[in-house]
Amino acid sequence: MPFPRTERVIHRNGAELHCQAVGEGRPVVFLASWSLPGESWAFQTDTLAQAGYRCITYDRRGHGHSPDPGGAYDFDTLADDLAAVLEAHAVTAGALVTFSAGSGEAVRYLTRHGDGRVSRLAMIAPTTPLLVRTPDNPQGVDPALFEAFIRDELRPDWRGWLDRNARPFGGPDVPQATLDWIIRLALQASPHALEAFHCALATTDMRQELTRLRLPVLILQGEHDLSSPLHLTGEPTARLIPGARLTVYAGGPHGLPYSHTDRVNTDLLAFLQEG
Repeated sequence: MPFPRTERVIHRNGAELHCQAVGEGRPVVFLASWSLPGESWAFQTDTLAQAGYRCITYDRRGHGHSPDPGGAYDFDTLADDLAAVLEAHAVTAGALVTFSAGSGEAVRYLTRHGDGRVSRLAMIAPTTPLLVRTPDNPQGVDPALFEAFIRDELRPDWRGWLDRNARPFGGPDVPQATLDWIIRLALQASPHALEAFHCALATTDMRQELTRLRLPVLILQGEHDLSSPLHLTGEPTARLIPGARLTVYAGGPHGLPYSHTDRVNTDLLAFLQEG
């Protein structure tokens, strides 16, 4: 028998954040990637709910069923949205689980609001600490490539870009039906939210913030992650966070929650059960 799901809308700073919870027990709050809503965690939330956790997801402003109020999509704004979600659900000693750009929201939340409500953090294919190339980050991505993506791909042909990149995102073994579902979810995001949030995730420097984290952190990443290359994201993130553990999935792509669902769920449960 499926667990009952509860839905609610939280209002914060002009935004309506659509939330969903399933299961009972210790809370786990999931932060989706750029372009995707909370529903994208379905392969994880059902499994963790059956294991005795209360799984909370929400649609970032401008994503999924959360309307785009306009304005900023910087990490301060998004971290404050996360704070509102945690408060509304009375989360204490909870865990945060992030995918891709959701990592930045979690890190900024922890450095801006503290870890009073959060006891551990799991990051899947993070975009931290800094993607763009700068004088002191010479291995980063040429900023002209981010500009070209916005100008030549996102604005004129978002659907076409999704169709072309879904298979590299998921890898060879993800069913086409699952990729089509992910594309449908991504198409719900507003153009303004996509562009503004992408600029924030590409250019925000979180190197110093990562060194300030003082809670258990697990990082899961694919060896062949094309969206957030391991040498630029997971490896330096693990080095900067005191005590962080990095698990690399041999041959894995960016979309580990879909390409390696069972292993991701097993690793998440083991991490959650440590504390």
